[in-house]
Amino acid sequence: SAAGIKAFVINVAGDVGLVLGTFFILRETGSVDFLATFEAVPEAFGRNDGDLVAGCILLLVGAFAKSAQVPLHTWLPDAMEGPTPVSALIHAATMVTAGVYLIARMHPLFEQAPAAADVGAIIGCLTMLIAASIGLVVTDLKRVIAYSTMSQIGYMVMAVSSAAYAAGLFHLMTHAFFKALLFMAAGSVIAAMAGNQDLDRMSGFKRVMPFTFGCMVIGGLALSGVPPFSGFFSKDEILSLLLARGDWHIVLGVLGYVGALLTAIYTFRMIFRAFFGEQNAEARELERGHLFHAAEPTNPATGEVEDTDVGFPGPDHHIAEREGTMKFAMGTLAVLALVGGAVGVPGLTETLETFLEPSFAGSEYLGQQPSHAAEWVGLAVGGVLAVVGVAAAYVVYVSRPGLAGRAQERLSGVHRFLYRRWYFDELYHALFVRPGAGLGRFSRSVVETVLVQGLFVGGTSSAVRAGSSLARAVQSGYLRGYALLLFAGLGGLGLYFLVVAG
Repeated sequence: SAAGIKAFVINVAGDVGLVLGTFFILRETGSVDFLATFEAVPEAFGRNDGDLVAGCILLLVGAFAKSAQVPLHTWLPDAMEGPTPVSALIHAATMVTAGVYLIARMHPLFEQAPAAADVGAIIGCLTMLIAASIGLVVTDLKRVIAYSTMSQIGYMVMAVSSAAYAAGLFHLMTHAFFKALLFMAAGSVIAAMAGNQDLDRMSGFKRVMPFTFGCMVIGGLALSGVPPFSGFFSKDEILSLLLARGDWHIVLGVLGYVGALLTAIYTFRMIFRAFFGEQNAEARELERGHLFHAAEPTNPATGEVEDTDVGFPGPDHHIAEREGTMKFAMGTLAVLALVGGAVGVPGLTETLETFLEPSFAGSEYLGQQPSHAAEWVGLAVGGVLAVVGVAAAYVVYVSRPGLAGRAQERLSGVHRFLYRRWYFDELYHALFVRPGAGLGRFSRSVVETVLVQGLFVGGTSSAVRAGSSLARAVQSGYLRGYALLLFAGLGGLGLYFLVVAG
């Protein structure tokens, strides 16, 4: 429930920005229709007009929340508490990529306000690097993949904010294939671990689950950008276009290659730790055909040991890949992750770019493309970095497994900083959660107790009770009381007339 509340609150904050940006544009252009708005923007605003930049940044707030970009990103890793198939859908092609689509769809506004677009590109680059660095130390299997989603969406945001629309959406498409594959394969491993997602407890599943291992490797190679897998073509097209833009976009391109190297390292760190090495207890039991194991089956409600044949069998460890539906799903995604990049091979097949061209026909950056030679050079650099990253992960986690532990000891401060996720959660807790909780306690103890219950509710009821007591005292039923009231009233009237007449 805490993860759901966190996701809800952060996305509501993004929705506030999105709604305010929408109202702002409606006020200036008089329409929320896309075509009418796009036609009105050049007349309503000058280039980099302050009002338009502000409106576009408000739209970016919504995009950052939906797509888990810094600083509105902390909800996504916690959302890994949900079912793995749901994670596969959310991360592949639905909510988490909505911000990328929003920026691309509103491209005429961002081209008229390049300062806002630059903000989007910088945030995408920062998210890409921050998420990749955290992925190097995370020990939760699904959270490693979640941080890879943040990082890859950082590439997409960086692309569409730099007018590389087709490249960004191309990576969105290929990312859907290999990310869904990675989540499904991770779910297969988690099923073998009876729901446990801790990488520190996983090892040696390669021989027990060969199909899952093969699918995980295909997804990992595509995510890392190793040729000829789909991510190789889409990711490196983004970086080639950034370098071709020149100016400070070259810095984004270079940092993108750094992120590509980190991606390969953390991806295969995850794969090597889960599938290589000595078999753990779960892998050994599954290899023997034992589908259930528990030292003493216990009742999950009471914790008491069950000694009946109809009791609770304990944790369910099973090989999910034996199911035909699981094999079909992972197999289909594996094929797409392998060949999905064929729609965007430079100089050969540019099907997706041709398909998207009418949507961006009015863009001033549409014709600014790097030469095919430059694209192939970029692909070569990206491919080499990906292979180097995979090789580095193999050396650290397979051939010399003690190296990672020694590096962690020597760089304990850096490791702690990354493991604590750059302390974003602690920062937000100090800035927002703790003051908000304090305000809530103040409202409950002072506003609710003293003002509402004490003054308004209690004060009103006390006044009514006092008035009713006075009325009861007056209505005593004795003649002398009524006579006294009569003379007092007559005396008051007489005094009033004397004062007025005098």
